Amino acid sequence: MRVRSANPDDVSLIFSFIKKKADFDRKIGAFSGELGVSEEKIRKTLFGAVPFSYVLFAEMSGREVGFALYGFRYSSFAGQPSLWLDDLYVDEQMRSQGAGAALMSHLAEVAKENDCTHLAWNADARNLRGLSFYHRLGAKITEQKGNRCFLMWIPQVR
Repeated sequence: MRVRSANPDDVSLIFSFIKKKADFDRKIGAFSGELGVSEEKIRKTLFGAVPFSYVLFAEMSGREVGFALYGFRYSSFAGQPSLWLDDLYVDEQMRSQGAGAALMSHLAEVAKENDCTHLAWNADARNLRGLSFYHRLGAKITEQKGNRCFLMWIPQVR
């Protein structure tokens, strides 16, 4: 398993993973809207002069099988950033083969390199497999409103 950062040549691939993630969320009832994203918006917001988020890909046998889209938040009270994971998705047939763990491990390293206090994200309470995965990492649900769980993880980075 290899994890790599996305580059401008990956815009179509990023778009395809966002669509797959939206389809997954629709199936569990977590998303019913229409996507407002386009390849042009991805190019402008992720690869413009000021990137608003970043993307990692998990590759197996030279093929991208998962992605993570993340950004940073800053706490004026802590005087440090935290890492916000917006999307984590692994192709269904490739789950439980280490891609999600590799992406999360890489995110933990990014957080450490940037002196982040923690990683945080939302997950749907109906995504039992995902919540179990996050629990095994050591993430904790810090708040739940309806089906929306807010998770936080302070990884033990080697």
